[in-house]
Amino acid sequence: MRKIKKIYEKIHINKGDKIEIISGKHKGKIAHVKQVIREKHTIIIENLNKATKHIKPKKEGESGQILFIEQPIHSSNVRKHNNNRID
Repeated sequence: MRKIKKIYEKIHINKGDKIEIISGKHKGKIAHVKQVIREKHTIIIENLNKATKHIKPKKEGESGQILFIEQPIHSSNVRKHNNNRID
């Protein structure tokens, strides 16, 4: 039996690109791409779209933690940033 290879569509954004957010609560902000998730057509952007995650202590005597995790944004909500672009 042959293995079926999953083929994912190409995304117009790559890791390390400078992008501008065109919709959502961070609209108009410019940042760099940290990670691209091709399977879900999403990207993770440095220092934007952060969520709070509370972690319980695992052992007695330990204290819990509050972590800030960057959440993915759909690739259709961003575009590559161009300094020469005139609106």
